[in-house]
Amino acid sequence: MLRVDEMRCGPSGQANLVREADQGFGSGQLLRVLDEIDYGILVVDSKRQIEQANHLARHELLGKKAIVSQGNVLMGMTHALTQQIQVAIEHACRGQRRLVLLKYEGRELPAAFIPLSHPLENDTLSVLVLLSRQKVCDNLAVRMFARAQGLSPTEETVMIGLCRGLAVPEIATENGVAPSTVRSQVKSLREKTGCSSIRQLLCRVNRLPPVVPALRMATTMPRNLTAFSHP
Repeated sequence: MLRVDEMRCGPSGQANLVREADQGFGSGQLLRVLDEIDYGILVVDSKRQIEQANHLARHELLGKKAIVSQGNVLMGMTHALTQQIQVAIEHACRGQRRLVLLKYEGRELPAAFIPLSHPLENDTLSVLVLLSRQKVCDNLAVRMFARAQGLSPTEETVMIGLCRGLAVPEIATENGVAPSTVRSQVKSLREKTGCSSIRQLLCRVNRLPPVVPALRMATTMPRNLTAFSHP
């Protein structure tokens, strides 16, 4: 299990990110914090062994849409994807950060590989793997933002449609209304949020903190990744 005080900050490794003894912040609390972040987060070693994964990362592994766990080893769904992952981990183990675009069956999963230890340290090399949030509209903070701005349910629906990349006619068709109705709702959206354009509104939404919906957290998934390793 990954301990908080094993995660170093800075190339010298002289300062700990958080000291359990000093701060009273245990690994159990850390796991709960990571599960509340709407990004997949994994920690792997130089051999791709998975040391820790948060809820969304485990969900991604189980879905087998781009990455998978085999014998607790991080793999891609194809040999080429596994090679991309391996090369990125090797760079991270040398202290270099890498962004990899894992493409599988028409879906793209961006993954950032970040070194957690300096290559000159004696500690076991660990790499942080950050997976992108696939849908902005799945972020609970978007709905919280709608409530805070006083948006009506229909305006919230339109805003989520815009976040999904839909055009006004597509939103109108999806909701069974005229495009002119959606345009009026878009105008109301801009007025209530104080945004001069839809682009500005979407920029504000993209800056919202990632919050995991409670219903998603209710799904029971093992923390011990070997429990769902695929043959």
